[in-house]
Amino acid sequence: MATVGRAALLIALLICAYGVVAAIYGALTGRREWVESARRSVYALAVALTVAFGVLELAFLRSDFSFAVVAGHSSTTTPTFYKASAMWSSQEGSLLLWVWLLSLWASLVVFLTRRRMREVVPWATAVLLGYGAFFTALLVFAVSPFETLAQPPADGSGLNPLLRHPAMMIHPPMLYSGYTLFAIPFAFAVGALVARRVDAEWIRSTRRFALAAWLVLGVGIVLGARWSYNELGWGGYWAWDAVENASLMPWLTGTAFIHSVMIQEKRGMLKIWNVSLVLATGILCVLGTFLVRSGILDSIHAFGASTLGVPFVGLIAGMSLGSIALVVWRRDLLRSEHRLDSLLSREAMFLLNNLVLVALCFVVFWGTFFPLISEAVTGEETSVGPPWFARYTVPLALVLVALSGIGPLIAWRRATAVNLRRTFAFPLACGVVALVALLFVPGVPQKPLALSMFALGAFVAGTVGQELWRGARARRTTTGEPLPVALTSLVRRNRRRYGGYLVHLGIVVMFVGVAASSAFQTAQDRRLSPGDTARVDGYEVRYVRATAEVGNDPSGTGAMLSLGAVLDVSKDGRHVATLRPARSFYPSNRTASGSVEWLIAGEPTSEVAVRSTLLSDFWTAVNPDMRELQEVIDQADEAVAADIPAEQQPMVAFRLLRDVIAPNYVEDPPPAMFRMIASPLVAWIWIGSLIAIGGGLIALWPAPDAARRRATATLRARVAQDLGRA
Repeated sequence: MATVGRAALLIALLICAYGVVAAIYGALTGRREWVESARRSVYALAVALTVAFGVLELAFLRSDFSFAVVAGHSSTTTPTFYKASAMWSSQEGSLLLWVWLLSLWASLVVFLTRRRMREVVPWATAVLLGYGAFFTALLVFAVSPFETLAQPPADGSGLNPLLRHPAMMIHPPMLYSGYTLFAIPFAFAVGALVARRVDAEWIRSTRRFALAAWLVLGVGIVLGARWSYNELGWGGYWAWDAVENASLMPWLTGTAFIHSVMIQEKRGMLKIWNVSLVLATGILCVLGTFLVRSGILDSIHAFGASTLGVPFVGLIAGMSLGSIALVVWRRDLLRSEHRLDSLLSREAMFLLNNLVLVALCFVVFWGTFFPLISEAVTGEETSVGPPWFARYTVPLALVLVALSGIGPLIAWRRATAVNLRRTFAFPLACGVVALVALLFVPGVPQKPLALSMFALGAFVAGTVGQELWRGARARRTTTGEPLPVALTSLVRRNRRRYGGYLVHLGIVVMFVGVAASSAFQTAQDRRLSPGDTARVDGYEVRYVRATAEVGNDPSGTGAMLSLGAVLDVSKDGRHVATLRPARSFYPSNRTASGSVEWLIAGEPTSEVAVRSTLLSDFWTAVNPDMRELQEVIDQADEAVAADIPAEQQPMVAFRLLRDVIAPNYVEDPPPAMFRMIASPLVAWIWIGSLIAIGGGLIALWPAPDAARRRATATLRARVAQDLGRA
């Protein structure tokens, strides 16, 4: 099977090399048969990489430890659910996933554009196949996923326990889908510049790919935040980790691009800005992949040091220099057709929105790479933490939220005083009412930034509500439809506009949740014995009893031992929840099998317990004191090694863990360290994410042909009427 995988990768590399040459030759000579051959090369690449991907995935599912990557990242004790995702926990498998996804999206876009943009598509095809050649070459020559072991082990090292979470099944594929989907508009931007076709046609042809990239990358970021909140045991959802930041940067510039292209489509403006944004987004996607693979920055997500730094730096440098050269080369063609008529216009608000998003991206970039910058300048590596990021990102986020409410209300080209009064009265009233009401909530006035975010959130909610109400009311007046039907039809006929409004609302709801949970969080670390109590922000927490589960992991992660606690949580004398946090322990690949130590010496994970409501979360994690238990384990292992035959030792060790050690812990537990956090409005982060995702899906989903025909007919009728009046 490994031979089949290696052959598929080698064939894929040859296909890429041929396809690049065929596409460029066809573009230069105008010979369509060569362009068609290059397009078919993209399809062939997808087939070859699908074979390679399937071979490796099958090896993981079968626990074929003759594959070095399977032996290093899976085991017989890894649950099947997580064996399926173990492939992209490895460096080799994740690179294969990246290029495989790229081949699928590339095949889709060259199929959809097979009869359009004949000058642009060959160059875009060459860029996409060039991407494929780079990543496939890495897999063939640097980090092959099909390396085999002469003497396969009986068992593998196992999947990192931190990755045994449902979000990890789809978090990496979502991120990589976003990265690779953004490669599509990048490639077409390059093609448009080379072919001198810099009108909006390449934007229209790749808009859905850009929207899809933005959406799935956002989903991946949210899943990562949810995983951090539930799995890492520190109580937060965003730590400004280098790899977290790596995925956020292209999302920010991609958001800016999606907004600013509307100005180019309507007014023929910002051509240089738009093409620069999409080129920067493509480069940042590769940079995000580089940060995970190279290990140049410390991160809990990174794969550690590797030999891939040099080729990735070369690729990023080549993309950056080439992009700059192309923009400078075609600067005359990229001149705007119109100028900004007024600072009080939707174009101006979109441009300001773009500047804020790019500023946020720059802050994140600077803070992420500051360790490398400081080391290069001073010789000492210095990092910045969350307070540094908050100092700059919070004010920018406030401006961004305000603009998301102003943009939909203000007119194109030039706004009038009458129009401003009419459109802003209700949203401003919502913001002012919220501000005044919150001034009387204890503790809120002492947090001016959070208070500002809440008031601006109400302003944006008023904006979205007003736009939906006005549109639905106008349609009801015209068609006589009931209001709910009119609202549904309104959104259905103009999905891009109203889906965008819902995205704005969802993002603002997320920001409100972040502001509340960050500004008003109360955390406490306490060492408790059974019967002890602690008070956290009005909650009274009583440690009722200790728990121990052996070989019975309710989460299905394959934990051998789970030591936990039962906590009784009450507020104002009323019971509100019973929480059961735990600490899970896994078999080790570093100690001799057959001992109790081997059964539990792997990297432990926290199984947090959360009581979540719409108003607040009460989050708990436990870290048992293992020192006394370790003495018992050592004594048991000594007895097993001295008296039990080697072939029986694993079973005896398991029975000792189940029948002696775990019951002893429950009967006489040592004090345990508890982390308890009360955070308001955390649930609204996830609710806002769902609203934004729903809005993104609405904007992405194509309008029905019938609705499109009716809209076109209505537009034609209005144009004819206007011409008649003229």
